[in-house]
Amino acid sequence: MDQRRTILKGLSLLPIMPFLSETAHATPKGKSKFRFCLNTSTIRGQNPGIVRYIEIAAKAGYDGIELWVEDIKKFVDEQGAPALRRHLESNKLKPENAIGFAPWMAMDESRSEAGFRQMEEEMTMLASIGCHRIAAPAIGNDGPIDLLAAGEKYRRLLELGQKTGVRPQLEFWGAFKPFHHLGQTLAVAAAANHPDARILADVYHLFRGGSGYDGLKLLSGQSIEIFHMNDYVDTIPREQQEDKDRVYPGDGAAPMRQILTDLSNMGGEKVLSLELFNPTYWEQDPLEVAKTGLAKMKALVSEIG
Repeated sequence: MDQRRTILKGLSLLPIMPFLSETAHATPKGKSKFRFCLNTSTIRGQNPGIVRYIEIAAKAGYDGIELWVEDIKKFVDEQGAPALRRHLESNKLKPENAIGFAPWMAMDESRSEAGFRQMEEEMTMLASIGCHRIAAPAIGNDGPIDLLAAGEKYRRLLELGQKTGVRPQLEFWGAFKPFHHLGQTLAVAAAANHPDARILADVYHLFRGGSGYDGLKLLSGQSIEIFHMNDYVDTIPREQQEDKDRVYPGDGAAPMRQILTDLSNMGGEKVLSLELFNPTYWEQDPLEVAKTGLAKMKALVSEIG
């Protein structure tokens, strides 16, 4: 028995020093790298058209642009995908993501199937212009959503994304009762059990839906690739706020330093996309609005080092 204890004690000590050495010299997780993007909703009220959207974003100094599927489809139907791709490339602008509204997550199966067909068509079109992401909201539901069933649908959508080369970003809307909370989104993404699962979050929606911001600490790496930047005012009750009430990031009450620090600590690459629907901004020069938003985002990022 004494001999056995001596042997076990010796074996247990062998890995201790190498383990401590590796731990002491472990490389810290890398910080996120940020890119800056313009969601065309920010200047949608001026209605400049998709060509001008691209030119404005490029001239303002953005790295990328977030277009709406309906605008892309209109241009592609009229002039073809190669023309739009050339226009993006000549302006050195990356199409980071596209905003679409297919009802793929609908609990009604016939509606869901129509949504999947729509998604496949839109994904194929997006791939043809070099856009490799699409927003995937829970539109099409009027009542409660079975989160595990939604996870199965999201897995199917992710498999479609692998087929088309366009990755769907699971999106929640704060004022959309059936799917308004980060917690619901995390559950669906986890239930999908797929390596390509991604969450599209938004400063305003995290506030409006009551998620708060500490839940972001549960995410890491590429769980978030696109993050919508905006802010909210504290002069309107949360439950009464609407998309139109969003303001420039840093001009409201959101804890921007905390949000950006948590995004940075996740690691990986993050696209910060300015998404506003403010009618006051829509009355202003679109280029100036785009420049102002970019300057405010960069200033906030610089504050966290």
